[in-house]
Amino acid sequence: MKFKKNNWKQVRLSDVCEKTTSIDYRKQTGNFNYVDIGSINSELHRINEIQEIDWKNASSRARQVIYKGDTLFSTVRVNLERVALVEREIPNAIASTGFTVLRANKSLIDPLFLFYNSIAPKFLEKLIRLQVGTAYPAVTDKAVLNQEILLPPPSEQFQIAELFQSIETAIEQVQQQEKNLKALCKRLVDGFVSDKPTFGNLLKGKQLNKVSYCDVTEKLLRKIDPVSYGIERIVAGENLESEDFKIRTWGIVGKEFLGPAFHVLFKPGDILYGSRRTYLKKVALADFEGVCANTTYVIRADEKILLQDLLKYIMLSEKFTQYSIGVSKGSTNPYINWKDLDNFSFLIPDLKTQKEIAAILDSIIELIEQYKTQKQTLKNLKQKVLNEILG
Repeated sequence: MKFKKNNWKQVRLSDVCEKTTSIDYRKQTGNFNYVDIGSINSELHRINEIQEIDWKNASSRARQVIYKGDTLFSTVRVNLERVALVEREIPNAIASTGFTVLRANKSLIDPLFLFYNSIAPKFLEKLIRLQVGTAYPAVTDKAVLNQEILLPPPSEQFQIAELFQSIETAIEQVQQQEKNLKALCKRLVDGFVSDKPTFGNLLKGKQLNKVSYCDVTEKLLRKIDPVSYGIERIVAGENLESEDFKIRTWGIVGKEFLGPAFHVLFKPGDILYGSRRTYLKKVALADFEGVCANTTYVIRADEKILLQDLLKYIMLSEKFTQYSIGVSKGSTNPYINWKDLDNFSFLIPDLKTQKEIAAILDSIIELIEQYKTQKQTLKNLKQKVLNEILG
């Protein structure tokens, strides 16, 4: 879809936006629906949470009346992209003064076209450069409203907004499929790792053996000097993502900080387990060689009894997670010692059945990965089109 920009006008947002309404929170009574900066899903650019609050307990920042079609633009830490479209009418809706409320003058600009301009990369980049402050860098409402955009005729505004909506709909559909598959995988894993294991028809009539975690696993503590060993990648706790077996980020030896604790070697096929805040379910299967800290356990299953490919799912189960939480120590940053896992017991079938179960779960994870890739491709397309059309 191509647009001739020679008939587009350059305008300031203040010229195409209406003035918004502020109220005195001290004179209000009853309840209201509050949207704060933390309520925004910065990935989807939508309102994620609405708090119902009594005006008696209201923050002094609860002042701005908002309506369907408004764009809420967070002026604090613009780089976090906490921008959202108010997609539906919310009764008694009030937004924090941490937002600039962009309300389209509908005779001049389409509300959706205005919203997509506010999340265009170049629009955000300009405002990021205008931020002041160190702890909480921010811009003013005036700075936002002073930004200039190119304004096409109304029919083209509608076409552009419709194009972006179609891409977003595709992203949401892929996300829903990914979510459904994750729920299916969790349901299967939790059913298998239970007091009465189930997994479709695979376990019917099968003898199950009860094993303890300490009898079927080994903690590998191969201490090395990563520089002399020639290791390139460092994996810290923050590089392990919740409920995601794949390690997607890492540091580089010699570039990032490498403390003395980062000396534990892991190899492809090893399981990495975050021993702090185990409720985060940080279980990863390494597909490269690297080093981690001794607070990240490197684990191998005794494959004469339990397959490594199945162990990773067992460690992601709700039963294993609740057990690890129960035996963790500390309150601020709870951690688990290796020996604390000794008494966790579970039931497993023969190795052939284990292989069949692991293969089914792996196929689901593979599909999830495909949806992740598809989602990222669509997001990249959206960013590219935003730049090309609205840049």
